[in-house]
Amino acid sequence: MRIPDAKLAEIWDRGFTVVESFLDSETLAAAQEALWGYYPRPEEYFADPEAHAKFAASQFAGLRLYPYNSWALNRIPVYPDLIDAAERFLQTKEIDVYKIELWAKYAGAVDYDQPHHRDYGNHSLVVPRADGLMPQMTCFILLSDVTELDGPTKAVPTDKTRHVPIGVGHTEMGQFFEDEVAATGPAGSILIYKTDVFHRGSNFGAPGRSRFVMPVDFKQRGWTWQGKHAWPDRALSPDWKDAVIRMTPRQRDLFGWPPIGDPYWNAQTLADVALRYPGLDLSPYAAGMSEPAGVPA
Repeated sequence: MRIPDAKLAEIWDRGFTVVESFLDSETLAAAQEALWGYYPRPEEYFADPEAHAKFAASQFAGLRLYPYNSWALNRIPVYPDLIDAAERFLQTKEIDVYKIELWAKYAGAVDYDQPHHRDYGNHSLVVPRADGLMPQMTCFILLSDVTELDGPTKAVPTDKTRHVPIGVGHTEMGQFFEDEVAATGPAGSILIYKTDVFHRGSNFGAPGRSRFVMPVDFKQRGWTWQGKHAWPDRALSPDWKDAVIRMTPRQRDLFGWPPIGDPYWNAQTLADVALRYPGLDLSPYAAGMSEPAGVPA
């Protein structure tokens, strides 16, 4: 669904919002099925947790980085309504997707409780501006139902923390527990928040519960002090090549791929990119060139 303007405005008003039914049912179902290529199904995990002891290594042991071995997962970060929301929130079409992860948690694997923190710590070299200029858009896309029992992310409305300087990135455990709001919702919902918002991971409230989410983050292009993942570092993966071939030019552009009409494209680069990515339709890039495709640079 297209995220309503009122929901984007809520991010500015209180620092975060939750939108239910964001993913369409077909996209959600395909992504949920693809999860089991990376994680044990809950019933499998809880039948023998010791067989999956790697998830007990830390709170972050369930993280898996983009790209994935399924287009059903790889297409979520380039979902058209997500791109639309990022363009509207950041007020430009010149945007980058700078972080994509999968994250699985299983009750009892580890203590998932955290103190409240602000995400700019590893998303920026500096700090967010208090006037709201140059924001980042951070998201959790829920791939499973998340109730109060399922270790939801808990965020503190910004009107409760305006007295805390933005340079303070962490709080003492429990400091804002009375003010926090649990970001719950059915599978397919999305949590969007700003990097200056205090939030935390929470523990499960009952045994046998699990949570699967996809964090996806965006920034305006050119803000070099913001970011997290470097996509060229992932480009040797066959999963990356499969994803790039399936994407539209607009979707590739989010990762820093040279856009249609960019001076990068000439006869040589078209030919050699075709060798690197067999099956990729480069005709839009050829059509956008200022020189004929058959003429070497």
